[in-house]
Amino acid sequence: MIIWTLIRTIAELLFLIAVSEIFCLLRGVNRTQLQTKTMTEVGGSWKPALSPEQEKELREIARKLVAPGKGILAADESTGTIGKRLATINMENNVENRQKYRQLLFTTPNIGEHISGAILFEETFNQKTDKGERFVDVLKKAGVIPGIKVDLGVVPLAGTLGEGTTQGLDNLAKRAAEFKKGGCEFAKWRCVLNISSHTPSHVALLENANVLARYASICQQAGLVPIVEPEVLCDGDHDIVRAQKVTEQTLAFVYKALSDHHVYLEGSLLKPNMVTPGQSYKGEKVSHEEIGEATVRTLLRTVPAAVPGIVFLSGGQSELDATANLNAINRVSLQKPWRLSFSFGRALQASVLKAWMGKNVEAAQKQFIVRATANGMATDGKYEGEEASATAAESLFVAKHTY
Repeated sequence: MIIWTLIRTIAELLFLIAVSEIFCLLRGVNRTQLQTKTMTEVGGSWKPALSPEQEKELREIARKLVAPGKGILAADESTGTIGKRLATINMENNVENRQKYRQLLFTTPNIGEHISGAILFEETFNQKTDKGERFVDVLKKAGVIPGIKVDLGVVPLAGTLGEGTTQGLDNLAKRAAEFKKGGCEFAKWRCVLNISSHTPSHVALLENANVLARYASICQQAGLVPIVEPEVLCDGDHDIVRAQKVTEQTLAFVYKALSDHHVYLEGSLLKPNMVTPGQSYKGEKVSHEEIGEATVRTLLRTVPAAVPGIVFLSGGQSELDATANLNAINRVSLQKPWRLSFSFGRALQASVLKAWMGKNVEAAQKQFIVRATANGMATDGKYEGEEASATAAESLFVAKHTY
């Protein structure tokens, strides 16, 4: 009885195989093709996210943003944040003063020599010079690519120990299309992660990585190069080893998410923190060379070579430290497949504000060129130090910094 059942089972299997072969012949496909098709379906549907023309445009913009000797001016401070900066020189935080300050920066003679792009806040995107010319057009004429901050700030992530995520995805596709139409060529989105004994948590790493990936995908569809900014804050007393490990972990999550969301890496840029000890670290002072080495090793372990460039945030470092560390990063004698540049806000503007004081435009613009030139040299590892003002040496750290 058992033998008879076994024979019948084998016969049924042979019958099914024969039927399958006949089906394949009738369909005009062989078994290998059918298996491949089935495996593809099991793996999930997929199609190119961008056309070759879209990829080419994004690739060219990204490469221009990290041109040799140039970097990005981050002038995308929110109304509240720029108000704090204006308060340091006893100026009221109103539309007129904000317009005057941004005008000072964007109309600086020869700004395009060391500045490749400028990130704008939405208010600034809509503003004009005193002569009635849009800031976006002023920048383009100077050879500076206009960009736009598109995130809407950090909000609490429920169930975590003070961690957050970034909002603004809901209507991003519509806003991105409008910014592209208005002359912007790239965008920026910032997420933040904290280092403590219990953070960053897995949920914070995963959530922020996926938010950045979704943002990047949406912006590329609109023709904007996404600058992906996962900032590991320097708040805390951790050493450089802990900072390196957390930054590696963060970037690993980010690039896994970018892959999952089919983001075109050649048409994107990364804006990470440099790997430094926490602001409250009590140990022996870490050298620029050690920071450079730790930062480059972190990037080599996590960032694909397809990414054309990495533009560092200054993260509250003094102007001098930010420049010296960027220089040290570029001098590290390891193979670096990406351009390593800057996207500084405070580290390009602190001395400018102090020189301006609401009225000294020419002096402020000269100071801006000094800082832009120094950082431009640092992108090639050719910065040799400088005699700078006391302001340039001051720490620009702000606890739990928000834009």
